[in-house]
Amino acid sequence: MHYLLDWIAAILTILYALLLMAYHYWFGRLHYFKKISNLVPEFANQPTYFSVVIPARNESASIKICVDSILAQNYPIDFFEIIVIDDFSEDDTASIVNKIHEQYPHVHLLSMADYFKPNDISSYKKKAIEKAVMHAKGNWIVTTDADCIVPPNWLLLFHQYIEQQKPVFVAAPVMFIKETGILNQFQLLDFLALQGITAAAVGAGKHSMSNGANLAFEKSAFIAVGGYQGVDHIASGDDMFLMHKMKMTLSNRIGYLFHPDAIVLTKAMHDWKSFLMQRIRWSSKARFYDDRSIFWVLLLVYLFNFSFLVLLLMGHFGTLLIALAFKTFFEVFFLDPVAQFYQLKSQLRYFVLYQPLHIAYTILAGLFGQVKTYTWKGRRVK
Repeated sequence: MHYLLDWIAAILTILYALLLMAYHYWFGRLHYFKKISNLVPEFANQPTYFSVVIPARNESASIKICVDSILAQNYPIDFFEIIVIDDFSEDDTASIVNKIHEQYPHVHLLSMADYFKPNDISSYKKKAIEKAVMHAKGNWIVTTDADCIVPPNWLLLFHQYIEQQKPVFVAAPVMFIKETGILNQFQLLDFLALQGITAAAVGAGKHSMSNGANLAFEKSAFIAVGGYQGVDHIASGDDMFLMHKMKMTLSNRIGYLFHPDAIVLTKAMHDWKSFLMQRIRWSSKARFYDDRSIFWVLLLVYLFNFSFLVLLLMGHFGTLLIALAFKTFFEVFFLDPVAQFYQLKSQLRYFVLYQPLHIAYTILAGLFGQVKTYTWKGRRVK
């Protein structure tokens, strides 16, 4: 039994190292998207008309900042609209958007309460996006979150990418806003890995991964695949499930907008409980993935991290330390170019300090995401 456990740990460590080496290789093959100019060019063709969709629940502290960053785009104002869909907010989110609308008529407010009763649906965000898409004038939908800040060339880059690559779905980079404190620093490093994997895997055409804070899709493609039909009972996953449906149905016309000027900034969780609930929410959709490659990767990652707990409880301290050293080395090996892209290389020096915390939260979030309800945006979710 003693040697069997060591062999299992060794096999999991090798598989994990090979996985990170593959991600490192795929990330290294990415090339910055070649944008035409920092300024609005003379459009060779008519500019893409974008409908920017922002689901919002209790976001009175953030929604104006988000909308203002979109209004400041280096993009013709006649070729985009902003649709905020209020998800049963209990604060002033709706009134703030209505006030913005008075000055900027192309900023619109939809209210979920006009279409649904709160207890009649289980996936609020998917229903919000579906309703916004049906009202959208744009032939392309761009989604972001109400607590995000988008860069000034955001829509211009999407337009140029769409013109050059002819995709139906485009994923793009997201990063947390850097602040002081251990929690923020830990989330930056953890999210850095998630974003690096997303860029590497999507760029290589391997996984259906994306983040709803920064993605775009063709409206006609959304309708062609039936929107969220078939996955609208799952509380989360509006981004990845839609991406997978388009990948499987529409000849894999999926792209990744790899450019630092496309990075959307969003707020990290403000306390440890919220952080854990966010990660439980993310992991809760794992068993529903039709993209089996993601399922097997998540299973490997979970079993590898769980093996540290087993080694600790069984007293295999030597094997534990060796596996931990390999884990740290290959994770830093993968993260180094990712951190360079996001200009966060200075954060890597703290990476080893957070390894025990990373292992613990991975085990807890992975377990509770499959068996536990969680609280999100003031609602209890199964």
